[in-house]
Amino acid sequence: MSQHTARIGEIIDNARISPYQIIVLTLCFLIVLVDGFDTAAIGYIAPALREEWGLLPAQLSPAFGAGLFGLLVGSLVFGPIADAIGRKRVLLVSVLVFGVGTLASAYAHSIESLTALRFVTGIGLGGAMPTCITLSSEYSPARRRMIMVTLSWSGFTAGLALGGMLAAQIIPLFGWRGVLMIGGIVPLAMLPLLAWLMPESVRFMASSPKHGDALRKVVERITGSSYAGVTILDDERPAQVRSPISHLFIEGRAVRTLLLWLAFFCSLFVFYLLTSWLPSLLKDAGYDIAHAARVGAMVPLGGTVGAILLALLMDRVGPYRVLACSYLGAAVVIALTGYLMGDIYGLAAAVFLIGFGVAGAQNGLNLVSATLYPTTARVTGVSWAMACGRSGSIVGSTLGAWLIAAAGTPVVFFHWLAIPVVAGAAAIFVLYRLSIRPSAAWPAEAPPAHS
Repeated sequence: MSQHTARIGEIIDNARISPYQIIVLTLCFLIVLVDGFDTAAIGYIAPALREEWGLLPAQLSPAFGAGLFGLLVGSLVFGPIADAIGRKRVLLVSVLVFGVGTLASAYAHSIESLTALRFVTGIGLGGAMPTCITLSSEYSPARRRMIMVTLSWSGFTAGLALGGMLAAQIIPLFGWRGVLMIGGIVPLAMLPLLAWLMPESVRFMASSPKHGDALRKVVERITGSSYAGVTILDDERPAQVRSPISHLFIEGRAVRTLLLWLAFFCSLFVFYLLTSWLPSLLKDAGYDIAHAARVGAMVPLGGTVGAILLALLMDRVGPYRVLACSYLGAAVVIALTGYLMGDIYGLAAAVFLIGFGVAGAQNGLNLVSATLYPTTARVTGVSWAMACGRSGSIVGSTLGAWLIAAAGTPVVFFHWLAIPVVAGAAAIFVLYRLSIRPSAAWPAEAPPAHS
């Protein structure tokens, strides 16, 4: 490497973690915090909606499904756009869209108008999450990437839990509209701060000479050293001009991409079915709205704790084994949860452990998807994997009422719910077996970090 050139990955990996990187990760945390809050809001306000509008559980399914379908559309559309024109602009537009959509939802007066607005909101939510995951991954050194990205992504599950806690306080005082007003005002208020402080992706800038000056300024803020006259390059060799989507299936990635998508589908199927329908299921079982919201919040709260603890394990023993064991453990707890419906403390503990295993492991899947693809398709890889997860969330949330009714009892319902979690664990296990077969196109699972 010439003294007048440098690789962006080597710069970030060799430098100490700077206050500037902490700012970037904190901004990503705040974005996914409000993303999680707005994503889960419909589930927490569902019992109040049913009471005010006289709805049957099945009549809420379109509102659940529309928001999650919007998430899928946003993930599919915004990922390739972000890889083409830059992550920051797409992120700002996404935050604007879901902020306006959530605020407008507070003024809906029918399930039809709420359903349409949830779709619009979902488009913005679907664009923000994969972009934040990509940015936090790129600004983290390899030796601390798992835990730093985890802390950033944990804002999502923290936002889900915060939604339950706030809903329990706000709905009795101000009604369900108050929850949505908070969910819309906060991201809109954040936009000027994001426009000012959030930088562009370092790898996106490194892949284009026209961003050279901006990239040098960012690197100087990270390292505290001058890079005047230095050309900063991406670590990857220039890719052939292809659609970003094609990179998901070439160079030996096709099977692994499909396995990753299956794991995403199963994980988010269970996660969103629970966050959407657990409060209603608990209310029908005799709990009041406040207690139902608090128990429902145990899913994302467990996910927040699980994401951090599992990330520490994954940094040491690799992601695949930890993820497979986490899903298998969650499946066992899910199968036992139906027997605890009459014990609120035992039920809350079980729901916490489900969140720990399922939502906590989801963070690992997010990071795996961010590291499997080249710069030219990184946001696309993350967003399309998440889009497959969104399709699982749509199926889970829209079929929730039918599954609850068809199961007949909570015991049978939770037995059924354990099946897709086992399937996700199997997909991760096969990914692990493939990862330990080194090839030119696909590196083996990284060795444990000891730093």
